[in-house]
Amino acid sequence: MDELKIDLNPSNPLATQGLPLAFHGTVIHSRSLTEIEVLENCFLLVDKAGKIQALQADVHLDQINGIISDHGYAPDVFPIKRLQHGQFLCPGFVDTHNHAPQWAQRGLGIRGQSLLDWLNNVTFAHEAKFKDPVYARRMYASCVAGFLKQGITTASYYGSHHGEATRILADICIEKGQRALVGKCNMNRNAPDWYRDLSITDSLEETRDLIKYISAIDPDNHLIQPIITPRFAISCDPDLLQGLGTIAKEHPTLPIQTHFNEATQEITYTRQLFPQFRTEADLYQEYGLLNDHTILAHCIFLKEDEVQTIQKLQCGIAHCPISNTTMQEFMVAPIREYLRRGIKVGLGTDSGGGYSSSMLDAMKQAFIVSNARHMLTKGADPPLSLAEGFFLATLGGAQVCGLDSRVGNFEIGKEFDALEIHTAESGVMSPVEEEDSILDILEKFLMTGDDRNIVKVYVRGRSVKV
Repeated sequence: MDELKIDLNPSNPLATQGLPLAFHGTVIHSRSLTEIEVLENCFLLVDKAGKIQALQADVHLDQINGIISDHGYAPDVFPIKRLQHGQFLCPGFVDTHNHAPQWAQRGLGIRGQSLLDWLNNVTFAHEAKFKDPVYARRMYASCVAGFLKQGITTASYYGSHHGEATRILADICIEKGQRALVGKCNMNRNAPDWYRDLSITDSLEETRDLIKYISAIDPDNHLIQPIITPRFAISCDPDLLQGLGTIAKEHPTLPIQTHFNEATQEITYTRQLFPQFRTEADLYQEYGLLNDHTILAHCIFLKEDEVQTIQKLQCGIAHCPISNTTMQEFMVAPIREYLRRGIKVGLGTDSGGGYSSSMLDAMKQAFIVSNARHMLTKGADPPLSLAEGFFLATLGGAQVCGLDSRVGNFEIGKEFDALEIHTAESGVMSPVEEEDSILDILEKFLMTGDDRNIVKVYVRGRSVKV
């Protein structure tokens, strides 16, 4: 009886649904870095637990009831959504690097300032507001809803340094149904006295408290996971990094995230603070913070042995092309080289250093930056293709976040995190014409569409876009 109550409570994002979902029409997803699979006249069935139960292309309407019966359901018990020309399903977007407390400061102070000046002049003062739990709840509710509206079904969030506010962020993600990695930002130096952890002990205790809290509210990690989050080495003294490494050792499956080789100014300052290490890879590896669950944001100026270390340890890279090219320093990450070596790469909006919270914008800028890299390398690094950009925003991002066994594409058995795209919705997207192929329509959406074309967003089979 208890199980029945859960099934009939669709308002609970951790619960299963009352009825399966079914779609018939065009389905588009990545099979690999270079392969987009287009399934026309596809029948997609999602069970009441939010998992993909059937995915079959070239299905005629008169075959659907038989497929439904084959999967143990009575025909006509639940509705089937029929997708028309110009409408399709694709996987939800995965944002591998995001600063949730910077939601309200996007676009502020980024012109002409260096990274460290921007942090001191704009960011720390804004993030300090999250000491107020009322403000934190209001702003995080707006943030999570805003990202869901834009089709970001999974986000790896840096919170502020406040333990209570970060627990509120975890609550909001569950309430609104977004899949997320949620981290309390660790920082005990090189920030104002009014915006830093009071002590190493406080910083580590609040991190442990967050891990316990998320384990209590989502014990099976259906939607959220805690993530160890040293802001960057500049803001953490050696004892704090050592303590975070100890937590990582105690929780070997816990993800870790930090900024890594983000700007020349940051790299220089890090070397001054940690002269015993030749590179940032040496530094983080020494403190036990590099492994196959680590997400390294930016990765602009890596030395050859750092690339080899990241490759060997199977770390993931969060490529943030908007923020990389918006600050004082125009930075072009060697993404083609990382992909060539089989390193996991996903896209990050880096919202607020990135002025846009749109994954569509991140995909476009990633393509533009890859063109710049193509020129810098005199053709050695080809630009990103449409298939590669789409992969980075979906399955590639899921790989970076350690979630690719659960989401990222529409393999049978994975959870249904998806976007329903209508290209004829009011807006400024390039018009779809009768002769356009499905890949033409996808390219028009990725290059000219916006949130108005994302009419439905699903996480674990539950509609979450308000």
